[in-house]
Amino acid sequence: MIQYIFLGLFVLASVVHLFHSWSDDPKRRYSKPFLLACLALYYCFAAHEINWILVAALVTSWLGDVLLIPKGTKWFVAGGISFLICHIFFVFVYLPQVVWQNAIWWIVIPAAIVYYGISLRVTLSVKKNVPIMVLIPMILYLIMNSTMNLFALMQLMSLRSAGSIVAYIGAVLFFISDCTLYLVRYHDNKNLIFKKHFTVMLTYLAGEALITIGMLMVQNA
Repeated sequence: MIQYIFLGLFVLASVVHLFHSWSDDPKRRYSKPFLLACLALYYCFAAHEINWILVAALVTSWLGDVLLIPKGTKWFVAGGISFLICHIFFVFVYLPQVVWQNAIWWIVIPAAIVYYGISLRVTLSVKKNVPIMVLIPMILYLIMNSTMNLFALMQLMSLRSAGSIVAYIGAVLFFISDCTLYLVRYHDNKNLIFKKHFTVMLTYLAGEALITIGMLMVQNA
């Protein structure tokens, strides 16, 4: 029962955060620390056996959220590094389910080209506005997010289940969120992304939630 309390708190905190994000209200910072904390607690109480690597991924996501609350390039880079580590943990969450012989390479390779190509395109579109101390971590981060998505895809190919599908959709939304974040922060056209912070956080929260729920479905099956 307690897991549903934390899931409800995650949904409530997300609604409050998205409400303030819609109007670009600075009050959104107050709900941010509760988002991934509630999701991580939901996972811990819902899992039959806790996967501590997944917990580590959620905790580093939470830390990234907290580090991005203050304004400034150094905080942005620190938050990005925390999220990069989070994606590494997610890769190791998917890895045990991956059977390399089941990977459909004529899908994986084009998917890799698409993911890495989008990452390069996003980076090039904002390059002139990005401080040099941010540019290299940005590239590494999007490469790692792309790699995380590819492992989620290979997990789906190896373990064709509802949980794998849900987790992969979550991974895609996480990738969309990160690409959107860079465009919101650094692109010349400030109206390029609809409702900026709302769009970034909607895709991010949905992505994290679906990855977590999907992996719960895989573990508890």
